[in-house]
Amino acid sequence: MTLAEQRDLLRDCLKLWAVEGQVVVGDDDVSVVTAEGAFTLAAADPDLRPVRWFLQTPERVAVGRPPRAIPSIVAALSALRNHIGGEGGAGLRIAS
Repeated sequence: MTLAEQRDLLRDCLKLWAVEGQVVVGDDDVSVVTAEGAFTLAAADPDLRPVRWFLQTPERVAVGRPPRAIPSIVAALSALRNHIGGEGGAGLRIAS
């Protein structure tokens, strides 16, 4: 996934989650900046598989912890939504 694709995905997510924020593209990561601070999402080096993403939060920065390793983009977006207090939306239900 390119940085431009990450930027567009995160912009769409902010709208869906009803979160006020700005998406900023860095040299090798994308940050979501909210009133709580900057939340940075970076792709992991392919050599680190099964880790695919790293999420850094203001809380982790404040205590000197490294970014959280995350195995998929779905898990990364879920963790990000939880950290920034985004709305979950209605769940999909399939019935006969």
